[in-house]
Amino acid sequence: MKYIVLIPAYNEANYIEKTLQSLAAQTLLPTWALVINDGSTDQTAALVAQLTQQYPWLHLCTKTSQAIHLPGSKVIQAFNYGLTQLPETLTYDFIVKLDADLILPQHYFEAIAVEFQQNKQLGMAGGVALIEKDKQWIVENLTDKDHIRGAFKAYRKACFEQIGGLQPAMGWDTVDELLCRYYQWEICVRQDLQIKHLKPTGAQYDKTARYKQGEAFYRLHYGLTLTLIASLKLAMRKKKPLLCLDYIRGYFIAKAKKMPFLVNQKQGKFIRQYRWIKIKSKLF
Repeated sequence: MKYIVLIPAYNEANYIEKTLQSLAAQTLLPTWALVINDGSTDQTAALVAQLTQQYPWLHLCTKTSQAIHLPGSKVIQAFNYGLTQLPETLTYDFIVKLDADLILPQHYFEAIAVEFQQNKQLGMAGGVALIEKDKQWIVENLTDKDHIRGAFKAYRKACFEQIGGLQPAMGWDTVDELLCRYYQWEICVRQDLQIKHLKPTGAQYDKTARYKQGEAFYRLHYGLTLTLIASLKLAMRKKKPLLCLDYIRGYFIAKAKKMPFLVNQKQGKFIRQYRWIKIKSKLF
């Protein structure tokens, strides 16, 4: 199978060479890989430019944007810009959104391709993230085991197009999976495909960014009860219980502003039903 990779990058000079070298070491190479240099002020662009001379499938483009690094919006705006820079004649079976601070196992994309080949109803696939703690690499347990981390998502082309691509907002990597299920595509998370995540998730986010999580719950049509449950669950997973208050405040800020929803009412109803089914399955 053919696949393409888009890598948004903002000041990733400390990591991006390792990411691209691990991509170059894949047993199944990409047809096209594009790094979107999103206004970096370090050596990110120069490092990538050097590697494009070595790897004919690797390419670089530059996007100018604000330096503010809010979760979701900046990275997906860069990703979507990258989509506009792809050659019109480019063909592929699946598309990958990849962060610039990862080290992939060598057979990663070969294994992902096999999953797509074997299951024609598979819409999304990915592995799991590892973080370094006390000089050991352990699984970063921030999400359920059926969720693919936003740092490394692979989409079958037909599924990607049906869900309308990726939305530049906090919660994009939840919206995509919920819409994937709404349109009856399947999702595969390979627990044996373990990816080293070199930066802690959300390391650069401030309090404004934390409010964005609650905003995302509102824009997904969660409603207050589901938002309370989701906020508490996420805060406890991060071992920071008081984050729950920021999430809930973000929900009410979004509601007061009447922010536009990320999904329509029918999709929102499906999302609420799906969430309640998951909650009940864990309780009973």
